[in-house]
Amino acid sequence: MRSKNIILYYTKKLMAFVLSVLVLSLVVFYVSRLAPGDPLYSYYGDRVEKMSDSEREWAESQLGLNKPIHIQYIHWFENAIRGNFGISYKYKIDVVKVIGGRLPNTLILGGIGFVLIFILALGLGILCTWYEDKWPDRLLCKIGTVTSCIPEFWLSIALIFLFSVNLKLLPSSGAYSIGSGDNVIDRISHLTLPLTVVVVSHLWYYAYMIRNKLLEEVRAEYVLLAKSKGLSKKNILFKHCLRNIVPSYLSIMAISVPHILGGTYIVETVFSYPGIGTLSYESARYQDYNLLMALCILSGTLVILCNIVVQIVNERIDPRMKKDESVQVSEVIEVG
Repeated sequence: MRSKNIILYYTKKLMAFVLSVLVLSLVVFYVSRLAPGDPLYSYYGDRVEKMSDSEREWAESQLGLNKPIHIQYIHWFENAIRGNFGISYKYKIDVVKVIGGRLPNTLILGGIGFVLIFILALGLGILCTWYEDKWPDRLLCKIGTVTSCIPEFWLSIALIFLFSVNLKLLPSSGAYSIGSGDNVIDRISHLTLPLTVVVVSHLWYYAYMIRNKLLEEVRAEYVLLAKSKGLSKKNILFKHCLRNIVPSYLSIMAISVPHILGGTYIVETVFSYPGIGTLSYESARYQDYNLLMALCILSGTLVILCNIVVQIVNERIDPRMKKDESVQVSEVIEVG
């Protein structure tokens, strides 16, 4: 019975994942094609203006754009499940190769930003909890509230104006200088400003959530019992309260993926950073349908997968969630 429950549990998760990705692909496919714009401009450029009606029909047939949308989707889906996402209208090469050239830059920026945000957020949350209602807590809360209200694009422009235009200390765009792709120092200098914006824009939002979760634990009844037994404040906070918020901490990290990912895309666009963000902007701007679909599926799959994985981890860490899930699965089996 236990193995049957486990199989049913993971089957439900897999079905939810597949269905979510399928719905995402349908929505993006239809919305992109119903939006105003001419995808032929992306492929043929200004030559489209000089095309006759017959030439235009031929061009659309070559790209498969002359068929009904549902037929186009079926054709795209059949190719996609075989790993063929088509060619980019703008770059004239396979979209997988286009994305592969930009993906490492986004992984560096987003990955480092993600790790820094949650290490610093946890540290700030613990610090504010330790000094609750004292000047360090009040000061950090005020500073965090101000920084979290600053729009990412405005902060990016301000940093470019200060450190690139006036002080000329850091580059304002790109991932590295020409011919310096393997120079670590050069890459770090190009990464500094975008990474600063990503971290500053999101840090306090998650630090405040962690602070509140810790304060809820600090005010719980078991903490009073621990204090009555003579346990120190440090022992209670780090060995009991902090351990109890781990499921919530993981949930916050999962929920943050689309938030931080979206912020990374904005920062990439402002700094002309050659990553997935700027590529997404270009694909939407030029109606590069195949590239846009691949990018949306990639981003959406990451977000959905993170949420499902963290949900599974939480249900294994928190016995109460695991118990609830077991009861639900048992009820499904009994009904069946």
